[in-house]
Amino acid sequence: MACTKIFSGDLPEITYEIMRYFRDDFSTLYSCILVNRLWCRLAIPLLWEDPFSLKNPKNYHTRKVSNSIEKWVSTIFINNTTQNLDFIKFIHKLLIKIFDENEATLHTLYVTYKGSYRDTIVSELVLRSSNFICNVRNLYLKINKCNATDINPFLNFLSSNCNSISSLDFLFSRCYQKFEKKLCNIIDSQQNLKKISLNFNSFPLYHSLLSSKNPNFTNTLRTIIFYHINFENIVVANEIFKQLSVLESIHILYCYSLDSFQQITNLTDPFKLKSLFMAESFTESLQLLLQKSGDYLENFGLELLRQEQKILELIIKYYSKKIKFLNFCELEDQNIYKIFQLIEKVELSLNYLTIDTNCNVNLGSIVLQHLGQILPSKLEYLNLILIIKPNDFKTFLKNLQNTFIKKLLINNIEKEEQEDILSYIKEYIMKKKRSEYLALLECFTVQSYYTEVDLYSLKDEVKEFRLHNIIVQNYNDLDIETHKFIHEMY
Repeated sequence: MACTKIFSGDLPEITYEIMRYFRDDFSTLYSCILVNRLWCRLAIPLLWEDPFSLKNPKNYHTRKVSNSIEKWVSTIFINNTTQNLDFIKFIHKLLIKIFDENEATLHTLYVTYKGSYRDTIVSELVLRSSNFICNVRNLYLKINKCNATDINPFLNFLSSNCNSISSLDFLFSRCYQKFEKKLCNIIDSQQNLKKISLNFNSFPLYHSLLSSKNPNFTNTLRTIIFYHINFENIVVANEIFKQLSVLESIHILYCYSLDSFQQITNLTDPFKLKSLFMAESFTESLQLLLQKSGDYLENFGLELLRQEQKILELIIKYYSKKIKFLNFCELEDQNIYKIFQLIEKVELSLNYLTIDTNCNVNLGSIVLQHLGQILPSKLEYLNLILIIKPNDFKTFLKNLQNTFIKKLLINNIEKEEQEDILSYIKEYIMKKKRSEYLALLECFTVQSYYTEVDLYSLKDEVKEFRLHNIIVQNYNDLDIETHKFIHEMY
């Protein structure tokens, strides 16, 4: 009888005394929260008695915490935006206070500034909690608003108080020049900066960002990533790279006006170009740049280019010993065989491959008919984005039987309603265990409506693959974004 009363909630005092024995068993306390309101009310104080004694995990993802707070507050103050924002701000302050008092260290800070209330909260909390943020190691700063002058105190704080940043990632969608000096100050203040990534959305790069005279900067920087940078009207002078004495890798991702790199050919030291992803036409200066960079290239991609064949011939001739990542998008039909030639030549090192033929039906068929025969015996990642004809796809899978692909992604961008490729995947991939992770996205039109179906949403199919030790994932979750990949790998 007493046991029945405890579990029905009739004896809260006894229930609490029993629950106290679980104070160090966090997983049990989490389960108690889900039983009923009483158990939830009793378990939460125990969880929050000493949150920093929790041994695993030691790292907190504050974005998840913030989302939970906002959902919770929205259930309390319905249709009252002002109260919601005030209460959210109040809770954030209390959390930061807890972090501060317990000497927690902020390891990674992502700030996307759009001028919203959340941006204001972040700026205020950071400025009030200098001990919490001053030892931040990784800073990701994205600014989308031209007149974001209210972020200036935050930028000033970073340059004055945070000098231990090892990785900087700047992304500006507009008006980068308004913040140039403050960004330079942040860079100059660092004592152990190892990586810097610059993304200015096709806006010009200014010379000053790469011209720091800080010896800590020049003697520690190992990686530079240029992403969507326009090098027009700037000379990337030899002295900039000469002073970077320990630089190990340079990455150029979909940048413009690469002729500015022509002076690099006069450098006596190697130009360690590890990544080159191109979206502009081939030039003689680019050829000189590639020749100068020697046998360093590891990641390469082409997208919508004229004179693709010249670039591919150059890569095949000089830069194929270490290539492990290839990405091709919207290519011309006549160049696909050069790509096949490159894939065959880098077979020993190739680990990641993406081919996007867009809506080119003929090119998609050529890829499916020939690719399976030339792939290496093992791939970490293969992503095919094309219009799939079932017979061609069956041929591809048959030819793939000597290859194991850890992560296989298929995006059928224009499926005919009666066509079925899933049965082929089950026959040649699932039953023969040729993959560990699988993503399949199929797009088709029904009565003028464009529809996407992700295999991940079909729960019975997901369970069937799981029985064969293949994990089906959401296509977009498994898809590799080039910039993110390079940033994580280097």
